Order: sequence, then structure tokens, then C-alpha cells
Amino acid sequence: MNEGRERRDLFDVSGRVALVTGASRGIGEAAARTLAAYGAKVIVASRKADACEAVAASIRAAGGAAEAIACHIGEMAQVQAIFEAIDQRHGRLDILVNNAATNPYHGPIVDTDLAAFQKTVDVNIRGYFFMSALGSKLMARGGGGSIVNVASINGVVPGHLNGIYSITKAAVISMTKAFAKECGPAGVRVNALLPGATDTKFAAALIHSPDPEVQARLKKIPLQRVARPDEMSAAILYFASDASSFATGSTLLVDGGFLVG
Repeated sequence: MNEGRERRDLFDVSGRVALVTGASRGIGEAAARTLAAYGAKVIVASRKADACEAVAASIRAAGGAAEAIACHIGEMAQVQAIFEAIDQRHGRLDILVNNAATNPYHGPIVDTDLAAFQKTVDVNIRGYFFMSALGSKLMARGGGGSIVNVASINGVVPGHLNGIYSITKAAVISMTKAFAKECGPAGVRVNALLPGATDTKFAAALIHSPDPEVQARLKKIPLQRVARPDEMSAAILYFASDASSFATGSTLLVDGGFLVG
């Protein structure tokens, strides 16, 4: 049935401009490297310029296309500035991976102080919201694009002593659906990845915690291990590419089976 048809790599994102936040390490770094390996021009973003440039330089050394722009998504002026820079340099944006997040408080939800609450909300909700809003506008001008929000399984089942973080990740799931519904007519797809426990610096304190409750939860993972960052970046590539061309407003669990375990 496919005789005479040219085979096409549905995961090829050659020539597309991709912005990845929180890309100096962990899942964000893995996503930047994977997108570059499949042809995207990647903008590596995180709070520290030198850390961004180190990743971008490594991608270029491997033959990929990458540049670094520092951006703290909890600071509105920096959020606006990064999109202005992208517009000036590239005139378009095709892929946005909202990955930067914060989790400054681990403890009883009733003891969450205002500073920790505000910081978590400012980055994980407000940051994702305005990155998506400005990103959608720039994508729409170019005929469309793909936004991938990195949420968490904690947005479905709250994590142990991670109340406010879990609340913000639940908001990201709802936000994904709201943007997908309104931005679809402009050709902008918006989906969310829900990672389970992943071996990153961000999650290290939790994964290696001596807390019996934490270790008991990790033992419930049917695959009997935590994920590697590249196992998340592969899912991000799926949402960013034409392989998911009819997917929007969807969530993808990549948790080793934790939520069914």
C-alpha cells in the first residue's frame, strides 16, 4: 500500500525554532539535546546565562544548532524580553517547551509560608501562563506551532509533603487544556507531559530521601526504577513533532506505571 511513497520521519523537526526553558540541566537539557538532534534550532533558556551557554556550546559541538538566552520565567520583564529577542533574531517560534519549575518547600501543606507559596505560584503557574500566551501569539503569526508543558504526576495525585507544588502542577494540566481549546484554530497545539520520578538534580532530594513514605512510594513503580531524563525528552519530541499532529489538550503519563501500581 505504501509502494512508491517517500518515507517521512514524523519526528523530524528540521529548521524549526524551539525554545526550551529550564534547559541547563535535567529534563530541559535532555529535551534541548533531543530536539537539536532531530534538526531544531534550539534556544537554551534558564536563569543563568553561563549554564545555558555551556549546554548550547555542547549541542553545537555535536553538530546541532543552539543558542543561549538567560530567562527567569518568574520575572515578567525577562519573559517579555526573551520573546522580543526571538522575534528579532528568528521572526518565528515553532516549539515551546515549558519546563522550568521550582519546588522550594517540602513539608506539611498547612505550614507553607507565604514566600514559598508565592515563589512556586509565580514560576509554575504565572510563568507557564505568560510563556504560553506570548509563545502562542508568536506561533500564530507563523501559522502555528507546538507547546509542551512539563507538568507532573503530582498534578494527578499530590506528592508526599509537596502540597503547593502539586497544586501548581494540577493547574498546569488545566492550563494546557484551556490554551489548547482557544489556540487550536490558530494552529497552535498545546499538550502536557506528566513525568514520574526522574533522576535529575531537581528531584534528587526526593528520590534519595530517607523518608520511609517516599521510599515506599518509589517501590510502587512497576518498572522498579526511576526514569532517565532522555526518557522524558523522547516524549517531548513526540509532542513537538508531526508525529502528534492531531494531538492537542492531551496529557501523557510517563511514570513507569506508578499511578497504576
